[in-house]
Amino acid sequence: MEDAAPILDVRSVVEAISTDDDNAPVYQVESLCMRCHQNGTTRFLLTFIPHFRKILLSAFECPHCNERNNEVQFAGEIQPRGSRYRVEFPSGDQKMLNRQVVKSETATIKIPQLDFEIPPEAQRGSLSTVEGILLRACEELQALQDERKKVDPQTAEAIDQFILKLKACATGNSSFTFILDDPAGNSFIENPFAPSLDPSLSIEFYERTHEQDASLGYAFDPTQSSEARVEPHGSVGALAGRRAIAQGNSPEFAEALFRYTAPEEVMTFPSTCGACSVSCETRMFLTKIPYFQEVIVMASTCDACGYRNSELKPGGAIPAKGKKISVLVKDTSDLSRDVIKSDTASVIIPEIDLELTSGTLGGIVTTVEGLITKISEALERVHGFTFGDSLEEGRKNKWLDFRARLSKLLNLEEPWTLIMDDTLANSFIAPSCDDIKDDHQLTIEEYERSWEQNEELGLNDMDTSAADAAYNSVDRA
Repeated sequence: MEDAAPILDVRSVVEAISTDDDNAPVYQVESLCMRCHQNGTTRFLLTFIPHFRKILLSAFECPHCNERNNEVQFAGEIQPRGSRYRVEFPSGDQKMLNRQVVKSETATIKIPQLDFEIPPEAQRGSLSTVEGILLRACEELQALQDERKKVDPQTAEAIDQFILKLKACATGNSSFTFILDDPAGNSFIENPFAPSLDPSLSIEFYERTHEQDASLGYAFDPTQSSEARVEPHGSVGALAGRRAIAQGNSPEFAEALFRYTAPEEVMTFPSTCGACSVSCETRMFLTKIPYFQEVIVMASTCDACGYRNSELKPGGAIPAKGKKISVLVKDTSDLSRDVIKSDTASVIIPEIDLELTSGTLGGIVTTVEGLITKISEALERVHGFTFGDSLEEGRKNKWLDFRARLSKLLNLEEPWTLIMDDTLANSFIAPSCDDIKDDHQLTIEEYERSWEQNEELGLNDMDTSAADAAYNSVDRA
């Protein structure tokens, strides 16, 4: 017979699960049952989902009334940005609903077609499937229907009709869109086709608003001014600008930028730390990269928590055409080429059937080798169920084979092609020689954007006629 877990007080459990012990045992405490008001038992287990995050599993059981429930809480930190997962479910495909879902206690679930929303407090942290979440919502709506029918029969009838629609979605008989929005960035929806692209799943990472930061427990100053101040080159200088960028990222970030030019003017303005929401400073300067364009480099450091962040933004006007850049990687010198990938660029490597949609990895400054390393790390971090015990052996072997092929790219066992397709032409791969025309491994192709691409970028509805008229009047004056 298996030994029972010792009964501990809450403080002992918190201290135990706060350690870094990967072999943490199960702890249990006595807790009040909210149904019969007798004492039940809550068990805690700190575990780790490979390539995802540490989570705290808690399960309650009451021996008096047999009440049971479980909850998932995240033992790690809140992520720098929020995440929004969107999955399109067609009708007639029941297997699609078996995708595993990690829903944190701060996440909201939405189904736009039904105008249905599950707020964070309705279903707290859970580890389930899409089908399980929808069926649980049906059960919770059904729970008080007998009382509603006595008090408000009309509302009860409307809820019955809504439950039928929700069950049709849960059983795959109706098409719908499933949105998982988590400001903390700690929720996750499985990609069953990993490491290949999932045509039904899209992931968006976004900056949190002050209200969302406040809901997560962060403090911020609502009276903080957003006015920027300009410090002349003599008082800040290129050296301080380099130091700010170097502190925000790896050394290759600074080396890749400052081999071209140094900032003549650094702007400093107040901002808010993305980790602790304390006031900090952001430094920004404009620089020109040959064969590319002007770029805006921004770096932030927080003295309170030590958080550092660097961003690269395109400068100047929106290009009239998109740009596709291809480079044939043959030797180690090609792995050292500088790469600027904007957040609107997709990355394609045909030799291993890899395609990352725009927005993946965000905007980064790195090298070809660094880009492949970041792709590998991101795939392992995002696909949290890749090595889980419940994963089918065939799918696990498929992922292991893909990861091995990804590693072979850096070993240069055979030539391979890196393609970056950027609809806003804000990405760049450095040539291997002084004159870009002499680099025969690097090809740059410009193309006309489609109506759909302009619509996604918000360009179709952009009206600059008033601004153009104002500028023209100033020029004539």
